[in-house]
Amino acid sequence: MRLVKGRPADLEGRQEKEIRVYDLLDRLKIEYERVDHEEAATMEVCGEIDAVLNSLICKNLFLCNRQKTQFYLLMMPGRKVFKTKDLSAQIGSARLSFADAFYMEEFLDIKPGAVSVLGLMNDLKNKVQLLIDQDVLKNDTIGCHPCVNTSSLRIKTSDLFEHILPEMSHTPVFVELPSYDEITVE
Repeated sequence: MRLVKGRPADLEGRQEKEIRVYDLLDRLKIEYERVDHEEAATMEVCGEIDAVLNSLICKNLFLCNRQKTQFYLLMMPGRKVFKTKDLSAQIGSARLSFADAFYMEEFLDIKPGAVSVLGLMNDLKNKVQLLIDQDVLKNDTIGCHPCVNTSSLRIKTSDLFEHILPEMSHTPVFVELPSYDEITVE
């Protein structure tokens, strides 16, 4: 694995949704670096990729309320543990769960294991609310998939907030999730 600047020179074999991400970033004149790799569907597998990207790898969770009428994309540092109770009160939803893959594909054109903030470019009807843990803001860059889990990108956090999200017409809601790894059990 090696880090390269920008889009692949050869797009043969690349999925259309991945190419749309590169088109968006290039159109916005966003500088980014990319690493191609074997399929990475879990945070554990992302550890090796993280070493190459040298960036905050974000955990992206696709959630919904019990009635499946409200959908959320939660972006948080990969090292954090997610507990629904920590988020539910902050967004006023009593029962959160992981949303079905059907909705993920319908709204974001993403399959499980490739969930990314960049999938919001496909949510033209704004069916998904973006939730971002405050700790994401503490990093100069983020690592995310370009809507497929065989490549990962390093993007400046400022570019995400100043250019990419406004272009995708998604305003984030910021939340504060605790770091359970700092809690000691006696």
